[in-house]
Amino acid sequence: MDKIKIGISACLLGEKVRYDGKHKHDLFITNTLGNYFEWIPICPEHDCGMPVPREPMNLYGQIENPRLQTTETNIDKTDQLCSWAKSRLEELKQENIGGFILKEKSPSCGISGIPLYHEDGTSDHKTSGLFAKMLTERFPLLPVIDEVDLHVPALREYFIERVYTFSKSLAFKRAAKPYRK
Repeated sequence: MDKIKIGISACLLGEKVRYDGKHKHDLFITNTLGNYFEWIPICPEHDCGMPVPREPMNLYGQIENPRLQTTETNIDKTDQLCSWAKSRLEELKQENIGGFILKEKSPSCGISGIPLYHEDGTSDHKTSGLFAKMLTERFPLLPVIDEVDLHVPALREYFIERVYTFSKSLAFKRAAKPYRK
């Protein structure tokens, strides 16, 4: 049986792509779940052309239209990341991924709880990272989890069940022939 393809934040696999040049290798993901899934590693910030290491970034602006901006030089990286993400999400559709594991607290990959800052440096709202938001809008039924929730047994079990169900539905759709009279 072929392994199910799962998109994953590349830093969780040990790739040194984070802003500080480091990784967040998760041995449970690689040593245990890696026996069952084929990884499709993605780092939106690095893959869209930002260097490693790079200046840290935060989300700024309005909840409806957050902007990804460097924290020291205030350079807006939103268009660079979003342009790449639109293209990459179309490619992911062709790869028939069954789920996605994202890095928590990331301004690009965080599923929720990412501070949205005002120009004065204060924050009173939380949101999703830019790539995570685009991913979940493009694939609303795709099972998505962050690595912290993945270590909660009940949430991990629910995620894995959803991945297998979602993957079977994709396989069924690919195999189904259109009805003809």
